[in-house]
Amino acid sequence: MRYSRIRQKPGENMYITSTAVYLAELIKIIACLAVILFQKKSIERFWYVVNKEILGQPGETLKMFIPSALYALQNNLLYVALSNLEAATFQVTYQMKILSTAIFSVILLGRSLTQGKWFALVLLMIDDPIENTIDNSVVNTRSTTHPTSQLLLVAQNPLIGLIAVITSCVSSGFAGCYFEKILKTSETSMWIRNIQMGITGALFSFLGMIFYDTQNIWEGGFLQGYDSLTYSVVANQALGGILVAIVVKYADNILKGFATSLSIIISGIISFYCFDFHPSSQFTMGAIIVMISTYLYGRPEKSIIITTNDILKISIKS
Repeated sequence: MRYSRIRQKPGENMYITSTAVYLAELIKIIACLAVILFQKKSIERFWYVVNKEILGQPGETLKMFIPSALYALQNNLLYVALSNLEAATFQVTYQMKILSTAIFSVILLGRSLTQGKWFALVLLMIDDPIENTIDNSVVNTRSTTHPTSQLLLVAQNPLIGLIAVITSCVSSGFAGCYFEKILKTSETSMWIRNIQMGITGALFSFLGMIFYDTQNIWEGGFLQGYDSLTYSVVANQALGGILVAIVVKYADNILKGFATSLSIIISGIISFYCFDFHPSSQFTMGAIIVMISTYLYGRPEKSIIITTNDILKISIKS
């Protein structure tokens, strides 16, 4: 996504982010419908499920309005953030969504966090100001002969990027916990829920596209600036949204923790080779703290096993 936003050449139109978000929602709906069709193995059964669960229950679709609106906001903010921040810097800073998710999980899901988990979250909060003290010399060390060096310096505002990331973290935390509560307190299929969210998400994305980019779309076309890379980014966002729902329903914190840590390392390596990104000591420290705090938050607490003999001993002493 970062590369697709900074590789614009002189005279070329940049693709409009609101259209990319809207297309991602449509792809998500189509992918979920395809899964349901595969599961039901016939058009008749497929249509029965769609008619009963989606068309016949508009109230259930309305439940998805809140997370859909927040996810639409978040998806647009991701493009804003990655237009103004290095991909690796964004990846580390974006981990603050773990903190917002934890807070909303306590509020919305009634969970209680152990001292170890709160320590991990505090460690994550300490990381953010450390990571954002990256020296300007890191930016200045980019070679002027690098193919993307001039593009990286155009209209790049780290403050705007940081604000976009923080807002996205808050919206992501609330929307994720809200969606998890709906998924785990309902017997409705996860694929149906994704379609319901996709419908409302597409509506919000369409309204945002019309409200903000009508003139640009009218002048340059809906698919202006699109190429194979742009379509890949859109597809990745769409399928990634489905993957988030699968993680929420099936995966545990350990798997999410290791995936998050691995993604930070991969983002740093790719940014080094593709964007001439030179990590400073502060960034390296920040990345290490994120990985440690993510692991501490995700590891399982030691369970206390009480045997029958223990119960008997306690009863005798009593």
